[in-house]
Amino acid sequence: MVGAEQPGPYVVRGRRLQDDETVELWIGSDGAFSAEPLPDAQVLTDDGWILPGLVDAHCHVGIRFGGGAEDAEGLLAQAVTERDAGVLLLRDAGSPVDTRGLDARTDLPRIIRAGRHIAMPKRYIRGLPVDLEDESQLPEEVARQARAGDGWVKLIGDWIDRSIGDLAPLWSDEILAEAITAAHREGARVTAHVFGEDALPGLLAAGIDCIEHGTGLTDETIATMAAQGTALVPTLVNIENFPEIADSATRFPVYAAHMRELYARLDATIGAAHEAGIPIYAGTDAGGQVRHGRIADEIASLVRVGLSPTEAYAAASWRARAWLGHPSLEAGTSADLIVYRDDPRTDPAQARPSLVVLRGRVVASDDALVR
Repeated sequence: MVGAEQPGPYVVRGRRLQDDETVELWIGSDGAFSAEPLPDAQVLTDDGWILPGLVDAHCHVGIRFGGGAEDAEGLLAQAVTERDAGVLLLRDAGSPVDTRGLDARTDLPRIIRAGRHIAMPKRYIRGLPVDLEDESQLPEEVARQARAGDGWVKLIGDWIDRSIGDLAPLWSDEILAEAITAAHREGARVTAHVFGEDALPGLLAAGIDCIEHGTGLTDETIATMAAQGTALVPTLVNIENFPEIADSATRFPVYAAHMRELYARLDATIGAAHEAGIPIYAGTDAGGQVRHGRIADEIASLVRVGLSPTEAYAAASWRARAWLGHPSLEAGTSADLIVYRDDPRTDPAQARPSLVVLRGRVVASDDALVR
């Protein structure tokens, strides 16, 4: 196996999944793609299906499986697991711990951070968010998290309100407009956790950039998102936990029934969002209730709800990278790519990359593929 410490030059030959074109990609010793052939380049593979590095657009490096903040060893293990699954770019949609120490490791995925979740007391998972005592504090906190993150801010849009026994919005429409304006003024985009229906109109009217989960989308809010170009990251593998959540909520039968109803229409809801032209991106919600490294399952789930296999891989690769401001297989840019031995579109749930190249170094491989 070629070690990650070896800088190339390399050449990768195969078929680019995006357009099925046969390509030859040259990687220089500087870790970037070269526009010209390089002498003495080692052939990493001369066959296979080539993609830009995968993206998990809703991932929580720093949240331990089962709940709570992760320690340093756990952070590293999470990042390695994602990398070996082919995920080379993560949008960390809220973490209670500082993960910037991972940035010094050039063999780990790049992380785009959203700072910490922002919620109200007792309106999200304990220990994860910044809890505001009064919603008037939201614009200032959004600006603070925008400066602490990497161009994203994460709001909790709705959660169970025990006083009514069901999902309910956390914020008034007026304060959302102020808060999202404050984030945009800082150059950051805003996304929100939303399970139900009621929080969506206010968030969309305020100009939010992305919705996480979106199980409560209706014909009206789908039309609004499509018209505005608001992105959706449905986290389908995490929504599989809805029945278990409902079963555990025996004290709140209205909430439990609501969660089961949202789950029952999941495929139709996200399928309608896709048909309407809403930009959809792959995110697993890894951390907490979902183990890391499940991007293949999320891609397969996107196919299940109506995306073509190529669209599903686009949502987890080149289109997601463009949405997050990262290039794909372009000369002069970081050589981040993965190779599948066989066409992964035939069975996305079982597809695993045979070669992973990050910053121009081989970081994971099937020995039989690396030459």
